[in-house]
Amino acid sequence: MELVATTRLSSKGQVVIPEEVRKNMHLKEGDQFIVIGKGDVVILKTIAPPSLDEFSDLLKNAQAQAKKVGLKKEDIIKAIKTVRSRK
Repeated sequence: MELVATTRLSSKGQVVIPEEVRKNMHLKEGDQFIVIGKGDVVILKTIAPPSLDEFSDLLKNAQAQAKKVGLKKEDIIKAIKTVRSRK
């Protein structure tokens, strides 16, 4: 169900998401959002960490891709050292 509501921008740049929308979307204190602005449109997109099953699938996919291209553990360690040495 799509909800439409109005709100205002505070002097501190804060926007309150109306209670009906928060409840309908199960939003709670501390939830994080990506904010996209273009023209006169502002979009808030919730950010949620993957579930353990989703994370496991992501890991399996990454491991399969690494194996496919011949990436070794030593290559990853070297890349990490290279990036950490940049300052």
